[in-house]
Amino acid sequence: MNKTELINAIAEEAGLSKADSKKALDGFIKSVSGALKSGDKVSLIGFGSFSICEKCERTGINPATKQPITIAAKNVVKFKAGAELADSVN
Repeated sequence: MNKTELINAIAEEAGLSKADSKKALDGFIKSVSGALKSGDKVSLIGFGSFSICEKCERTGINPATKQPITIAAKNVVKFKAGAELADSVN
């Protein structure tokens, strides 16, 4: 499912127009991104939680040249599915 398909599904499920569904989805994405950027954790009971994990600088190998390279430290987003979501998939 891509973003357009998700907007269409939200519109159908919630009885909203596609324009309102797009605004709602964009607002959700901006809100979650902003919260994660400021270091907060976003928890949606039953659905899951988004959090930031810090990855340290590490050494890797360039597959083309087989030379060691340094991979820079960075923050990555983690998602952990909630119980209801996990149960609905299984």
